[in-house]
Amino acid sequence: MPRMTTAQALVRSLVREGVEVVFGLPGVQIMDVYDAFYHEPGIRLITTRHEQTAAYMADGYSRSTGKIGAALVVPGPGLLNAAAGIGTAYASSSPVLLLAGQVESYNIGKGAGAVHEVVDQLDVVKNITKWRSTIMEPAEAPEAVHEAMKQLQTGRPRPVALEVPSDVLAQSADVDLLEPEVFAKQGPTADAVESALDILSQAERPIIWAGGGINLAGANEELTKLAEALNAAVIVTAEGKGAIAENHPNYVGPYYYSHGPGHRVVPQGDAILAVGTRLHFFNPVSWSFKPDQPIIHVDVDPEELGRNWPEEVSICADAKPALQALLHGIKGRGNKSQWTAEEIAHHRALDYQDTKAKAPDQARIIESIRAELEDDAVLISGISSIGYWSHLAFPVLAPRSYLNTSYFATLGYAFPTGLGAKVGNPDRQVVVVTGDGGFMYGLPDLATAVQEGINSVTVVFNDGALGASLRDQQVRYKGRVIGTRLRNPNFAATAEAFGAVGVRLEHYDQLGEALRDALKLDEPVIIDCPIESWTPPFQIAPPGSM
Repeated sequence: MPRMTTAQALVRSLVREGVEVVFGLPGVQIMDVYDAFYHEPGIRLITTRHEQTAAYMADGYSRSTGKIGAALVVPGPGLLNAAAGIGTAYASSSPVLLLAGQVESYNIGKGAGAVHEVVDQLDVVKNITKWRSTIMEPAEAPEAVHEAMKQLQTGRPRPVALEVPSDVLAQSADVDLLEPEVFAKQGPTADAVESALDILSQAERPIIWAGGGINLAGANEELTKLAEALNAAVIVTAEGKGAIAENHPNYVGPYYYSHGPGHRVVPQGDAILAVGTRLHFFNPVSWSFKPDQPIIHVDVDPEELGRNWPEEVSICADAKPALQALLHGIKGRGNKSQWTAEEIAHHRALDYQDTKAKAPDQARIIESIRAELEDDAVLISGISSIGYWSHLAFPVLAPRSYLNTSYFATLGYAFPTGLGAKVGNPDRQVVVVTGDGGFMYGLPDLATAVQEGINSVTVVFNDGALGASLRDQQVRYKGRVIGTRLRNPNFAATAEAFGAVGVRLEHYDQLGEALRDALKLDEPVIIDCPIESWTPPFQIAPPGSM
């Protein structure tokens, strides 16, 4: 067994386990880890300007590639700063590894006032991580990293956290490094598959409700083939966009805050196959599942099964093997579906017409963005008017190409998440859609983008306000506007000051051409695009509710 420090064992174990990139910010308790990285060229270390953005970048890298994203932070304030990003990854079921320093082992739990001390700091992230552990000696590092990888790659993928006291990082011992492992995906039981097939093969109006679990499991091809075999109408959640190409004839539309084709299509369904989704509906005022609509729910997380709706068949399995089993079984049974391609296309068209009627300017902007992008371009949908409406109006044509914050709705996540996505996908177009308020959260990491050559394009939709909250005040609080107006810098000039390319538009009608030019450049680009403060979908009554 070779002799090495805990820091060296940690870094070498990360390399063996396939970690390629670590986003982090140095500090006194983790400098031994940085020294270990110096001697290990197998990992790209990217220094960010804030621990929160390090976590967001790791998340964007992970969700857009399917690989493990890693963030490295100091204890105490570093871990606390990273928590919002880790919470976003948790909500989005993203496999992010959080590596945190810890105070000296002899100070742990004493509350003695050691630098960066937080007593029981892993408890701070207990409810936003799947698993946590502390490494207390060199020999524990390989096993801890290996277990972290197992947790990240089995069951529901959610963040995990490892902490190491600063003095332990420097300790040395004989260490036995471990070989990586390929972890089997959980498959369905034969009885559950048969019960599901009994329902699906007899359905005349089958509906597939596809969530983010399809993208996370890489089950996009299986979903598409099963939709074809069942001749099912496919509805996707905001997280599930890209589960099936949105120009596929079986795709009927998205669902977001009770907007989308649900109010027309779901009442017609006589069997609902929900895959990789919580089935949590906001404002289900216009429709809901009926007792005579059997729900077949596939999810790798057993806690999600039956959480929100009664289910006829619950299948606890990873989406990919579950859909493979259903696809194999249905080929011998056929289907009785009465859906026609014209009918599905009609619903899809009606849904988009409804979106355009409610948000004509937003839809026009989103159309101009889509027109300039390649099919596999990655769009980061920020917490902004255009981001919200993109859930309904932006056609996603490839897997892992549309990222949002899921239910965490984290303002400020979009720009750094886009940087992480671009690091993981240097040859794909990566475009960030953000508001002016959210962009300011991560503004310093323009320096990171320039320094590291992370050449994403960010469109800052600038209304000089926290737009959704402003509209809330104007509509629900009778125009009592306070605390929601913003004074912003010239974002284009600011970008230039950082060494990036800055573009300032006079009107959003200029966006298409500006985006086309920006995507030709091999530099980070910020486009400052003026808009009005428009109403988001969740402040509009859904169709059929009046």
